[in-house]
Amino acid sequence: MNTRHKYTKVLYTNKAEGNLPQLVIAENENLQSKFVVQKVLELREQGIPLEEIAVLFRSSFLSFDLEIELAKANISFRKYGGFKFIETAHVKDMIAYLRVLENPRDVVAWNRILLLIDGVGPRSAEKIIEDILHRRADTSISDFWKDFNRYPHSVTELFELLKSISTDKFPPAEKASRIITYYHPMMKKKFDDHTKRKKDLEMFEQIAERYKDVSAFLTDLALEPPNESIADVEAPGSDDEHLTLSTIHSAKGLEWHSVFLIYALDGRFPSLHSVNDMDELEEERRLMYVACTRAKENLFITYPINIYDRESGTILTKPSRFLEGLDDKLLEPWVIDEE
Repeated sequence: MNTRHKYTKVLYTNKAEGNLPQLVIAENENLQSKFVVQKVLELREQGIPLEEIAVLFRSSFLSFDLEIELAKANISFRKYGGFKFIETAHVKDMIAYLRVLENPRDVVAWNRILLLIDGVGPRSAEKIIEDILHRRADTSISDFWKDFNRYPHSVTELFELLKSISTDKFPPAEKASRIITYYHPMMKKKFDDHTKRKKDLEMFEQIAERYKDVSAFLTDLALEPPNESIADVEAPGSDDEHLTLSTIHSAKGLEWHSVFLIYALDGRFPSLHSVNDMDELEEERRLMYVACTRAKENLFITYPINIYDRESGTILTKPSRFLEGLDDKLLEPWVIDEE
């Protein structure tokens, strides 16, 4: 990795030999996540405690797809440098909209999304929910959305949205996209860091693209990662053994036996925002150095290809530019596809 400002470093190791770092190219983001899960399970079978394994990433939202796969595999993890995917308020809001579509009599979900509307307080929300439960008690799901003109205009807008996407002809990703468009003005008012949260919702929509129905998507989102060790595998020590997920910033000064650096994709690491600013680019390069030097035994650098970046309208396909120029003898390449 060439740097703009070079400083003399004398690097050495006491290790006589070891494994080459692996550069893993995944056909898509979900295959990247499944590779990490499978490799973590293999390392655990080899006797490497979860405590000695870490997954690092440039930004918190880049681990969202992996978090879902880890929960499905019953692998306990702790996240540092950002909230877990399902713990963020804006993602909980998105889930509430989808839950109402799946079950229009979900009182908790209705209460959450109604209170997001300007002018709708707890008492107004309660009255609307009561009407939903009673006046529509015997209404079929297909007819549920037809009569809502007695509600205030702001609530009517919500019903219009839900009615328009309530049929099965819209896949989950399309429903998520329309909800995000509706929700974005509310998010801007609600959160000072709405720009960052918008990126999270783009990832939410991207994850939704691999699902064929809302029910399956909600089921996976509802999975909670365990607080104990992997099921049916006895932990060697602590009862709360866990895998570490961490932003690179939060990993400084720490080391693990095996490290996964995910999303080493140009446009994600470095980010598209930093490529035109030399100072920011140098800071990103230093972060890459920090990430790669956290591994004591195994380093897996992974990136998915053909990732569509909604903000720039471009498709990201190349590995991080920080990997350019490295001798082929320094990295062992792997390609992961659907087969």
